[in-house]
Amino acid sequence: MHLGVGEVEIHGVTLARGDLPVRRQTPRMATNPLYRWSLHACCCFPLDRGPSRVSTIKARLRQAVFVALRAGFRVLPLSDGQRDRLRARFLRDHGDWVPPPPRGRIAAAAATARRPLQRADEAAIGHVPHRVEALPAQLPATLVAFYLPQFHPFAENDAWWGKGFTEWRNVTRALPQFEGHLQPRLPADLGFYDLRNPQIMRDQAQLASEYGIGAFCFYYYWFSGTTLMEDPLRQWLADDSIDLPFCLCWANENWARRWDGRDEDILIGQQHSAEDDLAFIAHVADYLRDRRALKVDGKPMLLVYRPHLLPDARATAQRWRQWCLDNGIGEIHLAYVQGFERPDPRDIGFDAAVEFPPNMSNPRSLTADQYLINPDFEGDVRDWRELAAEIAARPLPPYTLYPGVNPGWDNEARRSGKGRVYLHASPRGYGDWLSATIHRRLAPVPANQRLVFINAWNEWAEGAVLEPDARLGHAYLDATRRALREPQAPVATEAYAVIETTNPARLSSALEQLGESLSIRRIFVVTTRAASPALASLLAGKQPQGRIELVVSDAVPLVSFLQIVDRLPGQQRASVLRLQLDKEISAQDGALQSTLTALSGSATERALAALASDTSLGMVWIGTSDATQSPAEAIEWSRVRARLGITATPPSRARPPAPMHYWIRLQALRPILDAHLLPSELQTVPAGFPAMFAQVLEVMLPEVVADAGFTCLAPQS
Repeated sequence: MHLGVGEVEIHGVTLARGDLPVRRQTPRMATNPLYRWSLHACCCFPLDRGPSRVSTIKARLRQAVFVALRAGFRVLPLSDGQRDRLRARFLRDHGDWVPPPPRGRIAAAAATARRPLQRADEAAIGHVPHRVEALPAQLPATLVAFYLPQFHPFAENDAWWGKGFTEWRNVTRALPQFEGHLQPRLPADLGFYDLRNPQIMRDQAQLASEYGIGAFCFYYYWFSGTTLMEDPLRQWLADDSIDLPFCLCWANENWARRWDGRDEDILIGQQHSAEDDLAFIAHVADYLRDRRALKVDGKPMLLVYRPHLLPDARATAQRWRQWCLDNGIGEIHLAYVQGFERPDPRDIGFDAAVEFPPNMSNPRSLTADQYLINPDFEGDVRDWRELAAEIAARPLPPYTLYPGVNPGWDNEARRSGKGRVYLHASPRGYGDWLSATIHRRLAPVPANQRLVFINAWNEWAEGAVLEPDARLGHAYLDATRRALREPQAPVATEAYAVIETTNPARLSSALEQLGESLSIRRIFVVTTRAASPALASLLAGKQPQGRIELVVSDAVPLVSFLQIVDRLPGQQRASVLRLQLDKEISAQDGALQSTLTALSGSATERALAALASDTSLGMVWIGTSDATQSPAEAIEWSRVRARLGITATPPSRARPPAPMHYWIRLQALRPILDAHLLPSELQTVPAGFPAMFAQVLEVMLPEVVADAGFTCLAPQS
């Protein structure tokens, strides 16, 4: 959201825990038996203890009553609109009843040992550079990205936050609060831009168009004749060289010091009235008349962020429509944002609604699973994957709803130590969500009404960003472009091989065996800088040319392996063979020969046939390592599970040896690939910890495969 959300969300309404007032009881509340009973239970319970003790007990009683009321509320036969209104009213008046979020884990000596010391601009596994690719000839939907024009200094921010303040000051102050918390998030190609420079918006429009974004939806800040952050928008309006369509979303809430739009400590407030309605529509008329105005059925589109804050939304809509008819604009298309309520837009005189994830959703909390870097962290951590899956599967309502998707959310930059974090967002997951929305959820919708809103293009302080960042580059934009293509039907498994060795003889033997299989599309040979000349000489005469690629890297083998498989095509259907030949103890002990036999043409075809015929099979083992995990390394498993978001029940402590040579379906590696780990963290052993992250991952690989929903076929089984 353009002004930031709070730390607590109950039933999809986001609240700032501890910041909400308890208002004086109204006559309507006094006659409501639910209110009277709950207030009596929580406020009138006789207590004869000291003041602090009384306050603590009252708070706990209120929280207990809130949990009971919530359980009853969930089963009431109410429409979404009714449920949202009642929920918002209760939480507005009794926000202090909401239980605080759970606390994360504080392990001995862990709080400081895992504080990242590496640079925040390191490219992660999964980093995607800029690349030019063709879009579909006809786009299946129009993608509209919300756009925040906060990235330039202006007088009011100078007065409220200090000279020269822009959103970048919030962005750069963020710190990681728990292990795997990726803060700060820093920009890449576009840099720490200043929107007073007109070239920036030209570059943004070009980049958006190149990756399939069809329009920007600019947040618009109007306060009874005063506008904030409008200069960049007027600059865009005056620059006819920019072709990207746009629309406005009136952020019609108060601007508060807490960045939450509520009624406390207001910096500049709204004064909604009939006169203000007409002044507003007259002021934005230039945007509605512009040739680039986003249109639905030929009508320029206008959004309102919180229509329930208007005294009479239906009357406002009618005033706007009549003014536009009287002043040469014609019919307009009015939509509202489902950030806090979900009424049928027709009931408030609007044409459509726009989904706005992560608002109006309540995925499970992951806070208690996190290992804290900051032991005082009081924020809330939620599962982004659950958010994406739930919203992607929602049926469309009987009214016009434009679906929304979200590439991630983390507002720690605005709520230091108290941020709301949606963990485990990834470009692949976002791409899956967007693709499902375009090609399945919108399938029954007429082509001219297929709009998808993305939250957001550049909400850097809220972790909702499509623009290139230092860690993942253009990965989210790349996923956006891919999602516009029609999903391909599964075909036969595409096969690749990754061979890790420094030994020319072993490589020669392995290639001889693999050469019998015509199913392997490409072979990657990973070796060190020192061993690369000898292996390059060996590969020079191999046929066919181009099938084998030498990868020179002094990183730990797992880093190179993950970097290779992350960029392989056909991620939905590809499988890869991994051979770690230098882990074989001796070429004479028979182990290597056994491995090579398992690579013969017939054995390879059997493994690929098993993966192709059994879609639940994720990994076929060929050989295992003799080394098992130590008890000290077992301590790391729960940390790795939290980092990868593994939810499957952990297996018993008696584990099989780690797989060393295996076929694996790339989909089975998603928990690792979607974590976008930093190469540096896989290379080092933090002080006070017994093993490299990479070593633990190798041991836990079967558990990773199981968590991705696949099974393993162990040796000789």
